[in-house]
Amino acid sequence: MKHLGSISALRYHLRARPTRVAFRVFSSSTVNSAAEPSTRYKAATHVASSSSPATTSILVRSQANLLGVYARPDFVLSHGKGSYVWDTEGRKYLDFSAGIAVNALGHADEGVLAEQAGKLLHTSNVYHNEWAGRLAELLITLTRMEGGLGFATGTGPVSTGAVTGGAKVFFSNSGTEANEGALKIARKVGKERGGSDKTGIVCFEGAFHGRSMGSLSVTTNPKYQAPFAPLLPGVAVGRLNELEGLGELVREDTCAVIVEPIQGEGGINAASEEWLRALRKRCDEVGAVLIFDEIQCGLYRTGTIWAHSAFPADCHPDIVTMAKPLANGYPVGAVLLRDSIADTMTPGTHGTTFGGSPVACAVGHHVLSRLSARESVAQMNEICGYLRERLEQLPKWYPSILQTNIRGRGLIRGLGFKDVEKPGRVVGMARERGVFVLTAGKDAVRLVPSLNVGKPEVDLAVDVLESVLHIISQE
Repeated sequence: MKHLGSISALRYHLRARPTRVAFRVFSSSTVNSAAEPSTRYKAATHVASSSSPATTSILVRSQANLLGVYARPDFVLSHGKGSYVWDTEGRKYLDFSAGIAVNALGHADEGVLAEQAGKLLHTSNVYHNEWAGRLAELLITLTRMEGGLGFATGTGPVSTGAVTGGAKVFFSNSGTEANEGALKIARKVGKERGGSDKTGIVCFEGAFHGRSMGSLSVTTNPKYQAPFAPLLPGVAVGRLNELEGLGELVREDTCAVIVEPIQGEGGINAASEEWLRALRKRCDEVGAVLIFDEIQCGLYRTGTIWAHSAFPADCHPDIVTMAKPLANGYPVGAVLLRDSIADTMTPGTHGTTFGGSPVACAVGHHVLSRLSARESVAQMNEICGYLRERLEQLPKWYPSILQTNIRGRGLIRGLGFKDVEKPGRVVGMARERGVFVLTAGKDAVRLVPSLNVGKPEVDLAVDVLESVLHIISQE
């Protein structure tokens, strides 16, 4: 297993990398420049007409014993490799959903899970382990190098030795737990800054921050909230990118503002630089803690370590939460916070039994080291541009079906539809042709492939989407 044993090694690892990824402009000869959309995938090839006894047995057992909170298609996945998975009937699928933006290195990556699990699986946070500090150091150093959390680009360590600080990390088991931790920390900071009444929380329409009671309270979709009300009191809801009214929304009694720089589940809606700057300014005026939920859009999905790394420091948060891709499918989440916020937390103020385990942090260090390598960033940069240019053809070919703009950045992309009934149908039709994509919000299809996806996979996914859109356009 290769790892970075020192800051000097990390500086060598990052040397000569661009600190901000500028998406490559492709010539017409580089991108699939067909004059017409692909129609080669008009026929459904992955329809489960009948299943083997073994598959049927698995389906029956699952339906009989699992809580019925998911509506799954009637097939069973058995194994995967790279961007592809196979079901128990031998059908091969291109996974352009990456386990809901989780499998950054694809399926069955030859990482360090088995090696570390054979050495030390769990110790609890009563004791130190080798890997938690290493992963925390790597997260902080990359953030300082590439920009984020108030650090301007390139403010990483300039000499060997330990990182000089500026941030701390708390490890959890999931994104929901990371957001819960961030909200708890902000509440404590608020009371220290403004007394017992400074407890208000601000979130935004279209947000998805999790399903536990605290994170659900700032996830404003009535479909998710209504069955479990009443939720946390004192939550105000604003609109993404709406400058007017920020002063009334974020008030003197506000302790926390939580926002996704690019909303994932809510529709792949990106916050603008101007709006984030105004939000940061307002939080500073009232002493509110600004939290960026980068669980879906962070950790190189946009080409830099954080989606907000592309913006100047005056647009940055006090806290960043993360989870999904950090350990390529092994459960782990984290809260990254400025020292000025972290200082409020003392022994006993927060905790976790499983968070920061040797296995989770060893796998996370392996994944993040791979993703941050300059050759990986260069490949992501190239594929980001290629995917963007292929997707930009679709609204031109299907203007009656699709909205004009392709949403998102990098490898978190959304196709907006004019008819809200169409996204779910497109997802189902694509799956029947061997490609997994997702819905997002009410009107979008979401594409969040593995971060090491290649051009052949982009071509297959977009060709299938073109074929599906062609079928719909002929109805």
